[in-house]
Amino acid sequence: MKKHIFGLFLFFVLLFLSDALRAQAPNNSIDTGFFKAVDAANYDSLLHNFYMQQYARTSNNSIRRASQYYAEFDNIPDSVFIQRLKKLHMVVPMSYNSDVRAYIKVYVRLMSYRIDAMKALSDYYFPMFEETLDRYNVPEELKYLTIVESALNPQATSRAGAAGLWQFMYSTGKTYDLEINSLIDERRDPYKSTVAAAKLLKALYNMYHDWHLAMAAYNCGPGNVNKAIARSGGKTSFWEIYPYLPRETRNYVPAFIGATYVMNYYHEHGITPGKVEMPLKVDTVHLRRDVHFLAVDSVVGIPASQLRDLNPQYRADIIPASSHSYAICIPSNKMSRFISLEDSVYAVSKRIISKKTDIPVSNNTVVYHKVRKGETFNSIAQKYGVSVANLRRWNGKGRKSSLRVGQTLKIYLPIRADQNNTNPPAGNTTTPAPNNPTVNKPAPNKPTPPKTQPAKTNQPVYYVVKNGDNLSSIAAKYHTTVNKIMKLNNMKSTVIRAGQKIRVK
Repeated sequence: MKKHIFGLFLFFVLLFLSDALRAQAPNNSIDTGFFKAVDAANYDSLLHNFYMQQYARTSNNSIRRASQYYAEFDNIPDSVFIQRLKKLHMVVPMSYNSDVRAYIKVYVRLMSYRIDAMKALSDYYFPMFEETLDRYNVPEELKYLTIVESALNPQATSRAGAAGLWQFMYSTGKTYDLEINSLIDERRDPYKSTVAAAKLLKALYNMYHDWHLAMAAYNCGPGNVNKAIARSGGKTSFWEIYPYLPRETRNYVPAFIGATYVMNYYHEHGITPGKVEMPLKVDTVHLRRDVHFLAVDSVVGIPASQLRDLNPQYRADIIPASSHSYAICIPSNKMSRFISLEDSVYAVSKRIISKKTDIPVSNNTVVYHKVRKGETFNSIAQKYGVSVANLRRWNGKGRKSSLRVGQTLKIYLPIRADQNNTNPPAGNTTTPAPNNPTVNKPAPNKPTPPKTQPAKTNQPVYYVVKNGDNLSSIAAKYHTTVNKIMKLNNMKSTVIRAGQKIRVK
């Protein structure tokens, strides 16, 4: 009897010790399948990005040296990784153990094929992430969470329904004032979702006073982290409560550290990034009426697929600006043309939205559409002005085939008249041809009414920044652009502070 009691006692002691050891030195054979699947899914959908397609057509840099370095990965001693992580000098502890090494290995392998997109997209997104995180006193290295969460794809949607660069669930997005409806999903808005993520991360840090625990709570919620703390006997560090967290969350911090390492040391593993030509100079214009992306494509010549990438928060290619103040983000070099043709954009948008005319869009290239809940072949065909039969044929779908949410469809849009002909087709008078200098001319034989020119003034206009202001809101108030305000004030950053006096005109 005593032997049985002693054996049972020994069993529980060993069980306790094994949990403690597992917390200190997590298992090297962790399940990385989930993160590999998420990364692959988000990256594969990213391939439909306008800029990625441009790169695919022009790049010859398809050979990677990383494969030979990957074979040598296991020969790299732990001390090398430890030393490199220390050199990053970050506020968030860059812990190292077998889990972290496993994720570095995962990302070295994955990133060897994805670094082209990741590095180019990081050049585009990271400056904005850094500025926003700094404003809310959040360590800037948390920008690398977006690598783990979405592979830097603003259109990423998880199997659980989380969306955007920072993967907000519907309820969390609403809690942080992100607009989500059938036309707008600000979880996909790069700037607004980053503000929400910064606020949430800061709130979680104030709760736990530990960035690893804040990240864990960001992933699985404070409730699960609190349960893990209780089950660990009140331990207060991530690695101490590691065995009691959900499996996905146990992987989350090591995946973050692995992504941070690879984004800084990719060159040490033979990964040579290519170049995806993202528009590093963009500007926004606040709209007065509803706008459809296909109208901007037709009139201004900015491809609808490019507009979708720059404005991922608009779910149906429609900006409902007649009921609310919304802006459109476009490349800076197209801004003057957009402003000069703005009235034509509104007119064509009205006809497209009301379905009173065919959609006059550009296109010698294919575009892609990700199926959303409630969409059918008929609704998608109507949206793009193509036939249901063609839509099915292009995607190898028979008459009895159905759609599934998240599926990507290939669509060939009608050819714009000005691409192949100097003049539009005879009889096509419902929509003006794009780039046509006669678009804004009055009808013949009708005198042009004289235009009253506003009095010109060289007097500068100044504005004192108030709490809650940003350059976009100030630019909208004074009918100017962020770039113009920055030039007038010799500003190198969009960061402003309350009480600051800036010139707006």
